[in-house]
Amino acid sequence: MAISPPYPSYSPGPGSGTHPHWWQRRWVRYGALITLLALSGLVILALVRRQTGTTGFLVGLGLAVLPVPWLLAAFRWLDRVEPGPWRNLVFAFAWGACAAALIAIVANSFATKWIATSTADPAGADTLGATVIAPVVEESAKAAAVLLVFLFRRRDFTGIVDGVVIAGVTATGFAFTENILYLGTAFGTDQLSGGHGIASVTAATFFVRVVMSPFAHPLFTVLTGIGFGVAALSTERQPARRVLVPLGGLLLAMSTHALWNGSATFGQFGFLAVYAAFMVPAFGLLTWLAVWTRQRELRTVREELPAYVHAGWLGPAEPFVLGSMRARRAARDHARRHFGGRPAARAVAQYEAYATSLAFLRHRGRRGRAGADCAAREQELLAELWRRREVARPALEQAARTVAPVPAPSAYWARYGYPATPAAGHPGAYGQGHPTAYGHPAVPYGHPAAPYGGQGSPYANPTVPYGNPPVPPAGYPGYNPYRP
Repeated sequence: MAISPPYPSYSPGPGSGTHPHWWQRRWVRYGALITLLALSGLVILALVRRQTGTTGFLVGLGLAVLPVPWLLAAFRWLDRVEPGPWRNLVFAFAWGACAAALIAIVANSFATKWIATSTADPAGADTLGATVIAPVVEESAKAAAVLLVFLFRRRDFTGIVDGVVIAGVTATGFAFTENILYLGTAFGTDQLSGGHGIASVTAATFFVRVVMSPFAHPLFTVLTGIGFGVAALSTERQPARRVLVPLGGLLLAMSTHALWNGSATFGQFGFLAVYAAFMVPAFGLLTWLAVWTRQRELRTVREELPAYVHAGWLGPAEPFVLGSMRARRAARDHARRHFGGRPAARAVAQYEAYATSLAFLRHRGRRGRAGADCAAREQELLAELWRRREVARPALEQAARTVAPVPAPSAYWARYGYPATPAAGHPGAYGQGHPTAYGHPAVPYGHPAAPYGGQGSPYANPTVPYGNPPVPPAGYPGYNPYRP
């Protein structure tokens, strides 16, 4: 049974009561998108099968699918701090495998044939198509998925990690379809020439594309994703940055793609030289950047959530648990074993995700990067935490005791700029024997009980540097892990 929010909901904006036109309905848009991707998939399937033959297609499919689970698992691991919806990842992969691949095959073939007929130099047309046309077309087609998520799923696209994940999954889907084509064609060549074993074209293609460079397409497109991630972190007062940085990332992706495709023209060892001198270091650098960004997100969670602890929404241990992936996993495991199996673990995982989103929202708000709806969004996130509190909070408390011990309260509060304990007489003060301990305190220190001080834009109260979270509803069942 659905639980109503424990506080007054925000009234809808002007015009929200009017009925949308039929083309504005969600099911119409979803249906159109699914139809587009399905038709693209059918067309690309027919094109690839025509070029490779049925047997070649099946061989290419079996070989091309091998790196896909590993790449998707890597990007999903990167996204574990604030996991995005599965539908975004499914869309990104489907767009890369179907729509982007179809655009690339049609546009590349047309451009190469046009160059060949115009210059009467088929060999030069192939080289020009691979080094100039293909990078521009393919990276633009893949970037379209990142742009669509950025525009229409803005709430799920909040930073660099989101850009990296969406771009990487899109490129993984694109590489999957492209590998089917290349491996299937190589198998057909071996069938005609009698090649077999390690000397076969199929084995060589598999080694280069699947073993040596499965990360090539993700590496290129991730540069575009980083550009959109930086744009997501920019404020509305930085319109040039929001446009130029994604364009710069796209141009950099095209340039690296062109360098990779053109490496075969650099001499006998050109490919190996580009691979060793550029691709491997670039892959290592981007991997380090992604992992560093992930750790910075966890640090943001630990630094931003204490405000909600002091207001009474979270227990003192929760910022430390939510800022540790090991402790999060321990909380889910505890819930699964002792609170109802998989549904309980799923509730804890959702609690962790919503709390993380809450921390990021506050972080953006303190830096002037949150949208005008940040106060309403905060209320929505707090409502989601409220609905899952009965299962999640005991599991998080247990994880804090076993995996992520919390420091003494004085050290905890001093680190994040709060007094050692709530003010004297505060209903959440430690050791006062209040029935709910950290249950339902008023906003600390007498500031207005409105989101972020309630003066103008969010976080605008000059007497509260970071603003005050809203007050929990009366009777909120808080807890105090330091209580005997």
